[in-house]
Formats: sequence, C-alpha cells, structure tokens
Amino acid sequence: MLDPLKPPTRYPDLADPQARPRYTGIASFFRVPHTEDLAEVDLGLIGVPFDGGVTNRSGTRHGPRAVREQSTLLRRYNPATGAAPFAGMRVRDLGDAWLEQPYVLETALEEIATLYHRVVAAGVSPLSVGGDHAISLPILRAVAAGGPVGMVHIDAHADTGDDYLGSRFHHGAPFRRAVEEGLLDPTRVIQIGIRGSSNDKQMWQFSHDSGMRVMPMDEFADRGWRFAAEEARRIAGSGPTYLSFDIDSLDPVFAPGTGTPEAGGLTMIEALRLLRGLQDIDFVGGDLVEVSPPFDPSYLTAFHGASILFEMLCLLTEARRRREIA
Repeated sequence: MLDPLKPPTRYPDLADPQARPRYTGIASFFRVPHTEDLAEVDLGLIGVPFDGGVTNRSGTRHGPRAVREQSTLLRRYNPATGAAPFAGMRVRDLGDAWLEQPYVLETALEEIATLYHRVVAAGVSPLSVGGDHAISLPILRAVAAGGPVGMVHIDAHADTGDDYLGSRFHHGAPFRRAVEEGLLDPTRVIQIGIRGSSNDKQMWQFSHDSGMRVMPMDEFADRGWRFAAEEARRIAGSGPTYLSFDIDSLDPVFAPGTGTPEAGGLTMIEALRLLRGLQDIDFVGGDLVEVSPPFDPSYLTAFHGASILFEMLCLLTEARRRREIA
C-alpha cells in the first residue's frame, strides 16, 4: 500500500479515511475503499444507476450517486444495536453496475444479472442501491442461483404485477417474475407497508395467491413496528433471505424524492426500529431502491436512504459473521 499523500501527524486515528472530517475525500459508500478486485471483498456495496423499468416519473438512475454522497455523513458504529459493520469485515464500494444497453429493458436486466453472478460466485455478499425496483429481479437471479430464498420486502407497493403497456419486467413486477423463475419461496416472503390507490382492485392479488404474507400499512400502523419485526422473523425463518427496501415505503414527508410516492407511510423512526428488529434473520443480500434525486431538492430522501442503507449494512455484515462462525 502506498503511503498516504497527507499522513496524520497529531491524530493517528485519522490514518483511517472513515475517521477523517466527513466533508473531505472522494465520495464512496460510507467512505470505504473503492475496488473492482473481488478477491479482497467480503461485502460489496454496488450502485445500479438504472431506471428503465419506471412506469411514471423517472430519475432513479441518479440515486446511487446521491446516496453515496449522503452516506459520507454516516459513521462507523451503530450505538442502537452495537453493530460495527466495518470492524474485521472487508466492506468495499464496488462502483456501479453501469450498462452498455440501458435502453433495452430485458437486455439491461441480463447485464445486471451477469455482474451479480460474478459477485456472488466470488463469495461476496451484495448490498445494492438503485435505480428502480426492476433491478431486484436480476440481482435475485444471482443471489438465488442455488435455490429459492425468502425475502423481507418493505415498500408501499407489492411489485407483483404483470404486463404493463407491453412489458412484464417493469418496476411493478419483479417479485412476481422472481417467484415464477423459482428465485423466491413465496411462503417465506413478507411485504410490509403496502398501501396507496389503484386502478385495479386485484393489482397485488398474486402476492396473496402465491402465499406471501402481506402486511398493509393500516395493519402496520395498528400493530406497530415490533409486531412487524416479529412477523418478519417468523415468516423468513432460518433460511437464506433477501432484504429489499423501497424508499417509497416511507411517508413522503420523509422521502419526497421518489417516483411513486404514497401518502401515509412509515416514519423514519419506525423504519429504523423495524430494521433493527430483524437482526436474527440470515440475510444474504439486499437492495435500497427508488431514490430519485430530481424530486429531492433538499437531499432529505437521499440522506434517509443512506441512513436506511447503514442499518441494512449492519444486518448483512452481522448475518455474514454468524455464517462464518457456524
């Protein structure tokens, strides 16, 4: 390793870039080192700047860059849970899953899947930032290549729709496709926070028919984050599980910068407490999606997204440590 251009002379802890003033340095996720060498990575943070699956307001292709920037405000230790995700764990920013053919939806999803197959084959746990929710399908094609996984899905929308204006692969359908492709075990899937108006009374019927546990926002509001966490642990069980968090699960007061906002969502403290209640689940990958900077002039959504991402990182690193010990 090369000597730093500016070695610390008074405060030795500043040899670690994560300990330096947060307004310094080139932005990477949580100020971790950037690399494309998978041999030196345990958990890889990956941006997926793609919004070709959006059905209305585009802009989430800019999400990874905005969340990266805001993640530099986060620190190394989680006092609420005791987690220290960077301690003894090679967490790296792997850059972006940039696409050569972003305007051909199914081809773009295949490109994303190809990259993630490489990541997973190298033994790296992936944590991704989208991009729209269509990216979950190609990521699951890699994460669940050895067999179906469970999923904790926090969202305003169930995303189990079907054909929309000629496409079956838009951001409102990834989890229906994932069940059909044998990537998700629907009996080990819970969808939390579902709400909003619809043009079709049966829009999310596939979730119910396939055996997913759907927790509408009204039920979450009535029974609370603690019940939702307990239910998620029950449904996910002890098997490998994927974690998908759509930023529009939050109330638009906390996340105005998203393409499909829905009134009456989770507060930030509810979201944080819910995620902290999932510590016992064996998470093998995850994604944060639908941050749309063009609708986020205050950077509030990107900051909240980065804060959610930190909790997800804590969950994935703790789950990986448990697997390595077992």
